[in-house]
Amino acid sequence: MKVTRALQPFLPLCQRLLPDMRTLPGILNLSSFPTLPNLPGLPGLPGLPSRLAGLSLTLLKATALDLAILAGHLLLYPSGIAQERRATARPALPRVAGAEDPALLPTKAPLPVVLLHGFIDNRSVFVLLRRSLAQHGRHRVESLNYSPLTCDIRTAAELLGRHIEEICERTGSSQVDVVGHSLGGLIARYYVQRLGGDGRVRTLVTLGTPHSGTRVAPLANAHPIVRQMRPGSALIEELSRPAPGCRTQFVSFWSDLDHLMDPLETACVDHPDLLVQNVRVTGIGHLALPVHPAVATGIRQALDTARTGASAGARTGGRAGTRTGTQTDGLTVA
Repeated sequence: MKVTRALQPFLPLCQRLLPDMRTLPGILNLSSFPTLPNLPGLPGLPGLPSRLAGLSLTLLKATALDLAILAGHLLLYPSGIAQERRATARPALPRVAGAEDPALLPTKAPLPVVLLHGFIDNRSVFVLLRRSLAQHGRHRVESLNYSPLTCDIRTAAELLGRHIEEICERTGSSQVDVVGHSLGGLIARYYVQRLGGDGRVRTLVTLGTPHSGTRVAPLANAHPIVRQMRPGSALIEELSRPAPGCRTQFVSFWSDLDHLMDPLETACVDHPDLLVQNVRVTGIGHLALPVHPAVATGIRQALDTARTGASAGARTGGRAGTRTGTQTDGLTVA
């Protein structure tokens, strides 16, 4: 069976999930599958047929889900082209004189959440995530549309910074949480690391973001932003520079079936100066990350954990758990 050009984009993904395939260069050119049952006896290839079958089924499910999400998103896309209307500031609840019991005081509202979409997309991609956040008490959720004609991640990061300052001024909040999908996560990270945004962003959640650059779609290099997302680009190198004292907590959700990330681990944050939690998502692709309810639950938990940590830090006179390092977790969807 010969591999067609249509399957070539998935070869790096298959080689990553089945590293044994690299030891047998001709395995993808076998003339027929009947020879596969004999492969378990070959050194270094235990149970390969069943693994191939499982991988094929998983890829099929993830691809079908991504296609269904893409179809639905195309229908919603026109609704997200315009910038959303800004919410009016809510007046603060009056404090009851003499009320010393903490149970009688108004509960502190969660921080505003800013959603930032990916390349050639808009805020409509977050319809389901916004609903999930609102259903669990996060009503101050806003999206930022950056222009599809934007040619520089740095310029988009400056726009994000102005948007966050406006939100803080309007809501009276000193910080926000940010969720960025794909390119949106890279824009937000640049704002945090290089433009002093760590003073405003408490938690940055990224979904399928090429933190170390991605090699997919080489023909797309005509677009300046795509060139900035390549491994070794000036912008990627800039993000690898030291960032001592960065106060933002990073949570990166990455999928082992994300065909837009090459290599797959590029969606993980790997920086010695940052407080990072990388969460591997198994069973879905790139487009499902901002849509799937299991990922939405993980995002809410990440924001709630950061909120609890910040409260503990306030009680102890500092930021609770302040340290650098990387924590790795997993989330199985299918």
